[in-house]
Order: sequence, then C-alpha cells, then structure tokens
Amino acid sequence: MSDLIKDLSELRLSYEKGELYENQVSPNPHEQFLQWFNYALEAKVHEPYAMSVATCNVQGRPHVRTLLLRGATETGYDFYTNYDSQKGQDLAENPYVELMFYWHDLERQIRIGGRVNKIPELEAIDYYHKRPRDSQIAAHISTPQSGVIESREVLVQRFNQLHDQVGDKAELPKPEFWGGYRLQPDYYEFWQGRPNRLHDRLSYAKVDGTWKLQRLMP
Repeated sequence: MSDLIKDLSELRLSYEKGELYENQVSPNPHEQFLQWFNYALEAKVHEPYAMSVATCNVQGRPHVRTLLLRGATETGYDFYTNYDSQKGQDLAENPYVELMFYWHDLERQIRIGGRVNKIPELEAIDYYHKRPRDSQIAAHISTPQSGVIESREVLVQRFNQLHDQVGDKAELPKPEFWGGYRLQPDYYEFWQGRPNRLHDRLSYAKVDGTWKLQRLMP
C-alpha cells in the first residue's frame, strides 16, 4: 500500500477571486442564486448544475450524493431519481433536504435547505421524455437503485436486452418508480472564499414569510 499521503496539514490554497457584501446581493435569495448560477454558466464552469444532495433517514443517518439540478424557479429546485433508491427511502421518512453547489473555479459555494414534495406526475413524464433514449432505458433497468447487483456485466446485459426489445418504439413509458422532487427552500447560504480564511458567508432564513439576510462568521 502506498504511503504517499502522510500529512495533509500543509495542503491549502488562498482564496482571492472575489468578495461578497450585503449591499451587493439581492434581497430575494432565489434571484441571488440565479445571478450566481448564470455567471457560472457564462464563465463556463464545468457542470455548474451538479450539486450535492444530502438526505437523512428516520434514524438520523445522513446520506449525500451528487445529482443534477433540473429546474430552478420561484416554486422550487427540481431533481429526479428512482423513488426506490436510498434517497427516495430517506425522503419518504424525512422530507428535509439540503443542496450544495460548489464552484471551485469561482471559489463560491451555495447551500439551499428546505422540504421536498414529489413533482406532479405529468411534469415528471414530460421531463422523462426529454431525456436521451439511452437514459430512459437506464432508468428502467437500474432498479432497485442502490441495490446490490452481481456484476457490471449483468447491468450491461439488462441494458442491452431492453435496448433490443424496445428498438425503434416511438415512446418508452416512464417507470412508475421514477420521478422527481421539488425542494421548497427556507434557507440559503452564499459563500465566497477570501484570503486568510476570512471567508464571506451571507445567509437568508425565512422568518414569518420574509427573508432575513445575515452575515455569518467564517
């Protein structure tokens, strides 16, 4: 076994690409999210829509994974998955979620917390049919998601079998066990890296229906 990694205490960077002040942000956190997100798109950040999604089961054990943001409006933030997956099981027990976007190139991070509800079925069907055909097939055969499978070869065999079976069929129906969740936020935090670990952190918390902006210690 390699012993290359011995001491990580000296591995660090100085963050010097930006600053974040209260008079620079929108009073509406969703509008602030869109400003940063669109800037990340224009800056050609690699997959700025990739996000960490943290869930927690009824026993209090957390699970985190990377998913893709598939909608961002005033009504909420959308992602799609297999309802039988670990995240789906967690959300059936505990509907509270936190999303995190980290854009290394910009030295920026956004956290968004709140409660999720399932996306209406017709919306999920519409999105499912916008996906590439092979992604639709993968949704059908990757179940139970997070479940144990004998080998990679078995997974590929399942994919190829369904691929050959459906052929040029005009429409592949959305699986009943697949759909989306929409997070309705009650908390945002915007983080901008700064030198000397004196980072800027601005949070928005919903209090009596109004967003309250506060600065947090680094």
